[in-house]
Amino acid sequence: MKILIIEDDKSTASYLIKGFKENGINASAAYDGQSGLETACYEDFDCIILDIMLPLKDGISLLKEYRKTNASPVIMLTAKDSLQDKLVGLGSGADDYLVKPFAFSELLARVKAVMRRHNPALQSSVIKIADLVIDKIKHKVTRGGKDIELTPKEFNLLCLLADYKDQVLGRTFIAEQVWDMNFDSGTNVVDVALRRLRAKIDDAYPVKLISTVRGVGYVLRSN
Repeated sequence: MKILIIEDDKSTASYLIKGFKENGINASAAYDGQSGLETACYEDFDCIILDIMLPLKDGISLLKEYRKTNASPVIMLTAKDSLQDKLVGLGSGADDYLVKPFAFSELLARVKAVMRRHNPALQSSVIKIADLVIDKIKHKVTRGGKDIELTPKEFNLLCLLADYKDQVLGRTFIAEQVWDMNFDSGTNVVDVALRRLRAKIDDAYPVKLISTVRGVGYVLRSN
């Protein structure tokens, strides 16, 4: 995977490059909008991380020009946090929108999410974690060979956790992926849904797969 980071704050760009490389992803950076657009159009990238407030050319203008000829996923990573800012970013062609400050684990999860949406071949229809088996096509879940009945929302929630096994997913990311971008993450709907899911997946088994990371989110552990 090859990622371009268009970010004028060099310390942030360096932090992102280091994080991606630690996860086996090749990443490079451009530090202004004009050079970022030229690099993005000249080379092929699997995903672009784009700030909005950039010198020479702002991120929204860059994105609109980029979308005229390129369809690679773009995730906006910015301090602009109003609903209107998000709507403008998504309406201009962004695939996702993450507000600073952010957790790198969540950004990494979002990168993998947009990559899966753009490349269905990356998706596996059957996921096996310990004695848990999830069949996405048949919408069937078993653990230890026993069928587990889930609601559609619970099934989608489990698939999301399984897709990012061993990665802690924040409540906002979970809400946006399983519900929608307008979901109010200030409510406890995510926590309630996870409690119900854990009751079905873990309660009857000595080894617990779903864990809460206090103050961060949830993770489905493979061991």
